[in-house]
Amino acid sequence: MPIPEDVTGEEIDKDVRQELLSLPKTLAEDVAKNLVMVARLIDEDPEGAYAYSKIALRLASRVAAVREAGGFAAYANQKYAEALAEFRAARRMTGSVELWPVMADCERGLGRPEKALDMAGAPEVQKLDKAGQVEMRLVAAGARRDMGQLDAAIVTLQSPELASSSVQPWTARLRYAYADALLAAGREGEAREWFAKAVEADKDGSTDASDRLAELDGVEFVDAFDEGDEGDAGDATEAEVEAKAEVEDDKD
Repeated sequence: MPIPEDVTGEEIDKDVRQELLSLPKTLAEDVAKNLVMVARLIDEDPEGAYAYSKIALRLASRVAAVREAGGFAAYANQKYAEALAEFRAARRMTGSVELWPVMADCERGLGRPEKALDMAGAPEVQKLDKAGQVEMRLVAAGARRDMGQLDAAIVTLQSPELASSSVQPWTARLRYAYADALLAAGREGEAREWFAKAVEADKDGSTDASDRLAELDGVEFVDAFDEGDEGDAGDATEAEVEAKAEVEDDKD
């Protein structure tokens, strides 16, 4: 796949660049460029990111960062078995527990919430940093919901991090998950309160908490470009009507 001219490979994280030093220089540059494309596309074009990740894997499957990127690209495309295999490979290479929460979420994706809960109670969780532990809590709550245990999911999310008034990178997602679980349990008033708190923490719009809050408040958004049925002359703009009239005049 073509690499845009503005991609040099230097954009990657310095730790990843360090890993690539084990490769011949030209090969390392090619791998780096493909990893840059994975990172660039993974949110907006997961399929494109996946394609670039497969190239990187073909070139350097013995590099942990490449296996990790391949895992995240597969995960973004809901290829959970493949993602889990790549994450496991990366973990074997590095010995790090950093990927433990996303590995557990892959188990959820594979329809094995019980396995995800087992992982949430494993010793590895204690080795995670605060962000990783919060992520593990979110996965565990999701697993409880998968199993129809709504009350248990709500209790799982109740934590010092949820109660804290300080805003951290995980705060919006944690509050959102709690609000969503409350709403699913029919506790609409509390859900509204926590969606509002999620909005306060969500400065970069990583969740749709504001939309959910508006929905609870009965606010409806109308898409100006999607009013009425397509092709209905009665819904055409004034300019479109005039243009059509001019065409008809020309025919006459």
